[in-house]
Amino acid sequence: MGQLNAGIVPVTAFQQNCTILFDMDDRQGVVVDPGGDIDKVLAVLKDNAINAGAIWITHGHIDHAGGAMELKEALGIEIIGPHEADRPLLAKLENQAKHYGIADPVRNCVPDRFLSEGDTVSFGQHAFEVLHCPGHAPGHVVYYNRAAKFAHVGDVLFRGSVGRTDLPGGDHAALIASIKDKLLPLGDDIGFICGHGPGGRFGEERRSNPFLI
Repeated sequence: MGQLNAGIVPVTAFQQNCTILFDMDDRQGVVVDPGGDIDKVLAVLKDNAINAGAIWITHGHIDHAGGAMELKEALGIEIIGPHEADRPLLAKLENQAKHYGIADPVRNCVPDRFLSEGDTVSFGQHAFEVLHCPGHAPGHVVYYNRAAKFAHVGDVLFRGSVGRTDLPGGDHAALIASIKDKLLPLGDDIGFICGHGPGGRFGEERRSNPFLI
């Protein structure tokens, strides 16, 4: 098994961290949260000779799922995730685009498979456990690779902050519970990539994140 690696492609005006997870040896991988700027994502895949076998979605907000259908058609691959509780959000991505005044084409997203707590998704020999972490969005999921001590946390947790909960379906108490009950117990040494901005380690957030103290 080759080394798990990750490349970040900031997309759209939201500067969302569209993430390409891939194996350093065989160049097989997945695209996590293609929120838009799909031409840019496709160019990065081509330039780095990465074969993306699926699209993984953390939650149903436009900056994370707005380009999923376009990428699915461009590559002929499946959209996996998030939890079914975000089905209503994914069905209204076009309305979200109008709300934010986004001119770029956005299409409602229909995943090929929703995920639940305890599911496992993988590419090659890299397996990720699925954690249902509501709060920022009802169906938000986190992808956790135990072997690599790595998690893609979407918009649940940020370096020095947490996901906003003032959007439809947001629940601050549920968000904090998701972080404290599901993420932090995984260990201080778990590194993470989040949906916006720099990532970090759970231990640093446990010790210094003002929302968690």
